[in-house]
Amino acid sequence: MLKSLTANFPIDKQSTKDSIAKTTALATPIDFSHVLFTPVYERPDVAHATRTHFRHPWTIPKRGMNVAQWLLNRKKAQWPTWEDNIPVTTLPTLRPNAPLTDWKMWFVGHATVLIQIGPYNFLTDPVWGMRVSPASFAGPRRVRAAGIALENLPTIDAVLLSHNHYDHMDQVSLDWLYRRDRMPIYAGLANSQYLPTHMRVIELDWWESIAFYKDDRLQIVFTPAQHFSGRGIKDGNMALWGGLSITTPTDHLFFAGDTGYAQHFTEVRERLGAPRLALLPIGAYEPRAVMHAMHMNPTDAVQAHQDLQAKQSLAIHHRTFQLTDEAMNQPLLDLANALSRAKLAAHVFATPLEGEMVRG
Repeated sequence: MLKSLTANFPIDKQSTKDSIAKTTALATPIDFSHVLFTPVYERPDVAHATRTHFRHPWTIPKRGMNVAQWLLNRKKAQWPTWEDNIPVTTLPTLRPNAPLTDWKMWFVGHATVLIQIGPYNFLTDPVWGMRVSPASFAGPRRVRAAGIALENLPTIDAVLLSHNHYDHMDQVSLDWLYRRDRMPIYAGLANSQYLPTHMRVIELDWWESIAFYKDDRLQIVFTPAQHFSGRGIKDGNMALWGGLSITTPTDHLFFAGDTGYAQHFTEVRERLGAPRLALLPIGAYEPRAVMHAMHMNPTDAVQAHQDLQAKQSLAIHHRTFQLTDEAMNQPLLDLANALSRAKLAAHVFATPLEGEMVRG
């Protein structure tokens, strides 16, 4: 049975509506089933796949330091053990009569965003787990509650899953959501093998698209990213990673997933059009000698925003889990400086707090 941690950790006031405690964090179970797991999949005959693995068809920048050297000599900033969210007063609701042109984005935390496009509710990389790890006693631990309690989510029509790292594919959160909503999960090739067989996982290759099952005016497209995958010691890059786009007859929503900076942002714009709104990661980037190939820093994110020619972007992948060495709020400071250097107004790159809504 999944256990809520709301009795043991501070709770955002918005998640105690009607004085009933709601679930803003879930206990992470001990589950080492993926440590030695290797998915079996017939790779497509494309440039980004070999017989056994997926890869980038473009040149990846070399690291100036390997991961072992970084971990042995790590100098990470001090994060708080716990920080309360600023209370919010507005919660998302069902919108059965909303037109497709009416968009709302609710920042839940880390890479989790509730996307409301007309009457439909999409959730990116849902993570309510207390740790992003296969163990309840180790691994990066959440320092703040999710900005929206699970019970306060409207019915989720689909999950957009970028890749299988523990801070993006959180089994305990997917279990909770699937028991309630039975929603499909759109993901990259071979990712279904990491999830229970009863879950409806729709796998896509890079640039493959499929009509949204509830409304064929919407298309779901799996897009490239410069990253990697793996949940154990034997499955590196054996499941496909990427971003996801939702296109409508008039608009484009782009979720970058987890990625370093590369030419794929320009290609997304050329193939799918400039996004009305782009969800771009800005955190987990220090030291650059290790992280530059796999994680954008805020300067990279601003360049990605410009490459996409996005009408607006929204910052994700920061403030919840200490994955790398920068201070908790450093990404926001660096983003403000990067926007200033690029002579862009602050409002073109939204930085909502956990639980806050941004109109797209």
